Amino acid sequence: MRPRRTIVTRRHDDIMGTAVRSVRSVRESLLDAAADLLVERGYRAVRMQDVAAAAGVSRQTVYNEFGDKWSLAQAVVIRHNERYLDGIDAVLSDHDDLYSAVVAAVTYTLETSADDRLMKAVLTGEGGDELLPLLTTRAEPLLFTASDRIADHALRHWPQLDRAALTEITGAAVRLTTSHIMLPSGPPEQVAHFIARIVTRYMGAPAQPPCPGADSPGTV
Repeated sequence: MRPRRTIVTRRHDDIMGTAVRSVRSVRESLLDAAADLLVERGYRAVRMQDVAAAAGVSRQTVYNEFGDKWSLAQAVVIRHNERYLDGIDAVLSDHDDLYSAVVAAVTYTLETSADDRLMKAVLTGEGGDELLPLLTTRAEPLLFTASDRIADHALRHWPQLDRAALTEITGAAVRLTTSHIMLPSGPPEQVAHFIARIVTRYMGAPAQPPCPGADSPGTV
């Protein structure tokens, strides 16, 4: 027969686990609802009560979880960015050399974002001028998260790289890729080769021959 204390402890753990899953479920439901509404209506037309109604909770629940509409929109974009990073992790893992890995990761990001409805809502949707800071002047949470995750992945794959230098160039590469998402100026693969050359030259890593027609920043 099991001691009563063990049974009580397990019941407590089960209850706490259920509560944590419930909170996570509510937050995810709110983020799903907000993402759909941002795509459909644009930032300016989205109201907190609309998000609450779509998620089946009270408006106060939305405020309790996120505080205000800007923080909610920021959370939506950060979660969306995490999903991009999951894809980038997979792409990076498919390559053994740094140059090819950067080309593949940048190409994946640019090609995926081209058909991304939420990204388009941020860049060009109604009220998009209010959301643009999520990718520009107030983009620190998104950019830092992306830079850290990519740098950590690269160091696990290529432990011989210098951490400080890699952190610096990863941040620059993320910002440069983001700028091409907002203002495309060349085919994704051409831009990717340009960024890969910058990264490998900075890191002193072997680089493949440049992509034809992409031998200067002005060509991308």
